[in-house]
Amino acid sequence: MNILVIGRGGREHAILWSLKRSDKVKQLYCAPGNAGTAQIAENVDIGEFEFDKLVQFSLDNAIDLVVVGPDDPLAAGIVDVFEAAKVPVYGPRKNAAEIEGSKIFMKNLLKKYDIPTAKYETFTDYETAAAYLREQAIPIVIKADGLAAGKGVTVCFTREQAEEALRDTMVDKSFGAAGDKVVIEEFLEGQEMSILAFVDGETVRPMTAAQDHKPAYDGDKGPNTGGMGTYSPLPHIPQSIIDESIETIIKPTAKAMVAEGRPFRGVLYAGLMITKDGPKTIEFNARFGDPETQVVLPRLKTDLVDIFLASINGRLHDIDISWSDEAAVCVILASGGYPGSYAKGLPISGLDEAAADALVFHAGTAEKDGEIVTSGGRVLGIVGRGADIAAARANAYAAADRVQFEGKMNRTDIAAKALVRV
Repeated sequence: MNILVIGRGGREHAILWSLKRSDKVKQLYCAPGNAGTAQIAENVDIGEFEFDKLVQFSLDNAIDLVVVGPDDPLAAGIVDVFEAAKVPVYGPRKNAAEIEGSKIFMKNLLKKYDIPTAKYETFTDYETAAAYLREQAIPIVIKADGLAAGKGVTVCFTREQAEEALRDTMVDKSFGAAGDKVVIEEFLEGQEMSILAFVDGETVRPMTAAQDHKPAYDGDKGPNTGGMGTYSPLPHIPQSIIDESIETIIKPTAKAMVAEGRPFRGVLYAGLMITKDGPKTIEFNARFGDPETQVVLPRLKTDLVDIFLASINGRLHDIDISWSDEAAVCVILASGGYPGSYAKGLPISGLDEAAADALVFHAGTAEKDGEIVTSGGRVLGIVGRGADIAAARANAYAAADRVQFEGKMNRTDIAAKALVRV
């Protein structure tokens, strides 16, 4: 098979790595890709939103399957475009991708079908939102309605912080048009958990659970990012809680989407909080998570191509999906200043040394004059594997220490929660 993966980040590198393991794959392409994807696929200089060019490339190169990685093109209807051209594509259609594209749509869906989530109100007018905010208890959460590269959510621990976050979002447009509407949501306290699932209509095949680390700095301090590291499995969270999340949140949401005439086909990602009242929904994403994918797919034993094809052909219910008992920990190496402004074009050393004992998934990298340089905020995902979280974590950090570039920053406490609570 000839397969095209659309995207340029660590998630897409991990997807390509997993697809490369299949004996069904003849040729892999990535559009536009990065310096890492170029090592296992042929990068194609076409952007994620150049739909017509992507379709034409697929037709010209006899592409048998297209896999869409990022959220933005999914929300813009890229799957509908490929389907209209009769090119097999894996991912949700535009009307289903709205579960991520609009937090207001997602919250209203959960409310309508009585699926556990935080209490909330939605606003389109700043003054009305500000008046409501003044009456609410603190902490509280301010969310831009639209897509904001994983950064449109602010957890506010003081009233001043909440007022500033609302003003930044709705008035100063820190997240652009994504902040024209906002969700003001009660603060949920507990342990976070991510469960990704392969979904085809009402058929749900959960992946192994993972945990992300959104804040930029150790101890969950600092601004939210796209994710600073992940690990899987979650030895400190009982399987009964994971099962409850699947049965009370993910499966009912898949059924709700069918009932709404928006059947979901693709990867449905549930961001959850385990509260004293049980698991509740923080968010839904309509694609593989980043960097969750980097620790989940290395544990997948079933051929990923088989899963994609079964879902496209409405046979996901026939697939048995198995997972390795091995643990995986991903440490993100980021550019200094991220998630704010940062330099680009800085040479990276130590990649081969890191790859000797870990998986190195590229995100914000490029090739320049024969060397690999930084080109984004999150630069690399270093994934250590081992018999348990402690071993995988040690391997990840040992490999991460071998990689150097000016201004390199990373959290030093990824997966520490699992070790404390085991």
